[in-house]
Amino acid sequence: MKIINQSHINKAINYDEYKNIVTNLVQRGKTSGDDQSPEMIEYSKMNYHRMNRLEKTTILNDNLIEAFKKISIKYYLVVLTEAWCGDAAQILPIFDKLSQINPNTELKILFRDENLEIIDDNLTNGTRSIPKLIVIDEDFNKITSWGPRPQVLNQLVAQMKKKPDFNKEEMIKEIQIWYNQDNTQELQKEFIELAELLS
Repeated sequence: MKIINQSHINKAINYDEYKNIVTNLVQRGKTSGDDQSPEMIEYSKMNYHRMNRLEKTTILNDNLIEAFKKISIKYYLVVLTEAWCGDAAQILPIFDKLSQINPNTELKILFRDENLEIIDDNLTNGTRSIPKLIVIDEDFNKITSWGPRPQVLNQLVAQMKKKPDFNKEEMIKEIQIWYNQDNTQELQKEFIELAELLS
């Protein structure tokens, strides 16, 4: 059964539209999704600034650019996300840059909480973790999926969660430190592998 269909593609938005929605939400003191807690609203504000920074500072590696240029079949890069998601803020600007390399890769963004049927078909260890990238072809066949973060960071997060003194706020800080230090390099390595799979 094909979970993603034409109606999903029709209602999906591009990165600029997503940024406009996030900007509007932040200005109104809100966030996307069902959880409108002060914490989630504050995360959305921080994420807006992170995305702006990454748009300006991220340089794609030449071998990643070349790998994406070789994709000769049309694919939709469907990403499930929410404005409050810190990982998404670090990754969505990269998705956008990648999708612009080749007209065969079209970025389509959907909000997770409005598309639970899709995320529930693409759970990560039983959870609705985001961002989640689902690559489909023009006939809506699922080719592969990726997310919610680079594998190295996934492993670090799993280790942190096992600690008896686990603290969610500390983990969120550590994740952002990792992203800043890595400077998108692990992400770009994994997307070379993704491009090779799609070529």
